[in-house]
Amino acid sequence: MIVGFGIVAVASSHISKLFQKIHLPIITGLLFIGIISGPYLINLIPHESIPKLSFINDVALSFIAFAAGAELYLNELRSRFNSIKWITLGQIISTFVLSGIVVFLISDLIPYMKDLGIIEKISISFLTGAVFVARSPASAIAVINELRAKGPFTQTVLGVTVIKDFIVIILFGVTLNISETLIKGEEFNIVAVLLIIIELVLSAAFGFLLHYLLSLILKLKIEKRYKTFLVLFSGYGVYQFSYFIRHISVDLIHHELFLEPLLICILASFIITNYTRNRAEFIRIINDIGPYIYVAFFTLTGASMQLDVLAAAWLVALLFFIIRLATIIIGGYGGGMLAKDPSRFNKVGWMPYVTQAGVALGLSTIIANEFPEWGPEFATVIIAVIVVNQFIGPPLFKYALRYVGEDRSRGNLYEYDGIRDVLIFGLENQSIALGNQLASNGWKTRIVTLNPAKKKSKIDGVEVIYFDKVTIEKLNEIKAHKTEVFVMMLTDEENLQICELAYQYYGTNVMVVRLNNRENFEKFHRLGALIVEPATAMVSLLDHFVRSPQATSLLLGLQKDQDTRDVEVLNPNLHGVYLRNLRLPPDVIVLSVKRGGQMIISHGYTRLRRNDIVTFVGSIESLDNVSLRFGR
Repeated sequence: MIVGFGIVAVASSHISKLFQKIHLPIITGLLFIGIISGPYLINLIPHESIPKLSFINDVALSFIAFAAGAELYLNELRSRFNSIKWITLGQIISTFVLSGIVVFLISDLIPYMKDLGIIEKISISFLTGAVFVARSPASAIAVINELRAKGPFTQTVLGVTVIKDFIVIILFGVTLNISETLIKGEEFNIVAVLLIIIELVLSAAFGFLLHYLLSLILKLKIEKRYKTFLVLFSGYGVYQFSYFIRHISVDLIHHELFLEPLLICILASFIITNYTRNRAEFIRIINDIGPYIYVAFFTLTGASMQLDVLAAAWLVALLFFIIRLATIIIGGYGGGMLAKDPSRFNKVGWMPYVTQAGVALGLSTIIANEFPEWGPEFATVIIAVIVVNQFIGPPLFKYALRYVGEDRSRGNLYEYDGIRDVLIFGLENQSIALGNQLASNGWKTRIVTLNPAKKKSKIDGVEVIYFDKVTIEKLNEIKAHKTEVFVMMLTDEENLQICELAYQYYGTNVMVVRLNNRENFEKFHRLGALIVEPATAMVSLLDHFVRSPQATSLLLGLQKDQDTRDVEVLNPNLHGVYLRNLRLPPDVIVLSVKRGGQMIISHGYTRLRRNDIVTFVGSIESLDNVSLRFGR
């Protein structure tokens, strides 16, 4: 069962990337593959397997709560507190109140409400409004991570999303208690209200305790993979502890005491991020394991979607979707206006809050259990609305991030123009030597300096360019989009800024960075940069010379008239040709083949594909001939 789901998840991870080509988020692809693999279509994940895989949801939801709390970094959010406050209020008041009123007004059109009395209709209407408030932090964080989004709009969305899911738990608890009193004719039970407050206080207390456990794990002198496992296991343990408390509280106090796992994990992560020295290590673990968690979670979510429910309740679900969407638009725009946000934010300020998931599902299940007369039908319609929101919401959020200019995903690579270009940032002895060597090998080499004292420097065969600062406008002026390789030899902060620009706007494949501080390694690694650490590079080079002097001399171009070269397959006639049939010059051999960013094990029967990167070694004259044949 687990192995089968693992195979589906791996396939889902690869296939979902195709959705990016039609400008849809990866999570939409994951949901789609999950649905196809689920029990209603090809049944790779049957009905009976889904409950047995529920532990994946527990692990994933706790991790997503950790990720949400980690995004609430106060030093970055302080400037957005005003926007977060007003948009949260606008969204909650608009969605809860307006949705409740509209649902009440159209209650005669809703099958499970039309024959009920006014009191019941009012209660159900505002329970619906409370469920409508719920949002999906998982979907928001997945889209943000996919687009590497960063900026004031993104910070506001994260703050509002996390705070809304905290408030909706309180709002729903109070609304449910009042509804039970009105519908069942019971007296208002102050004890039930106190129990809700106690649940929240206990959840906060356990969140505070959890942060101590996480801090202890992060301080352990063990490998990162073991720390990652312990962090995930801690989150899973929170869910199991919550289930245990719910079960035992019925026997002890004759009331189901519910500790909110999401609240516990979010609070623990928030404290770790803002008030401990473990923030960097915690963020590193979150970033590294995140993609795998999202693949498993959203694929399983897709497989769990009840298509028969959607088919049965699609008309009412569509009506509810329109109501919720309208109130979100009103709340988002109104909150943005009160916060005095830029108009471009307000125009799309509602788009990030459409998606719903786990919290809304949980609330609808509680209602189904509390009111068996009409609750199951209510839950059916809500689940259908959630299904629609899961597909509509992520693309809208993705569009909003692009509209406000906070999408930092990889840009489109410029088509090769036949000239090998390199930009070296930093004018010094090493960069001059590198520039001269590349120029002697036929590269068009330019060195960018930020030092005004060196802006009139001249180097034979190498163009020197002066920037007062590196901006995308400056790079566009020198047509940097045509450059195949960026080499950064400045400070780590300046190097990272240049890497970000090259990645986001040009999709540059080869970025070489001379690292100054080991702590910044992960920042460059996430952008796919090739990192040279001066402190270890010389030792590694000497080590290779000792263990494999001939190969090292060859790769470094120290052999007379010998060189290595990466050649991209651009000649369409070579697409599908076996390596053994290439008829290479006798002094040229193939070292490796890189396809889609992955190195593949090559042999004589490896077929070439267009845009493969093939590494050859041989004489310079023969390599020139091979390059021409491959389309360079």
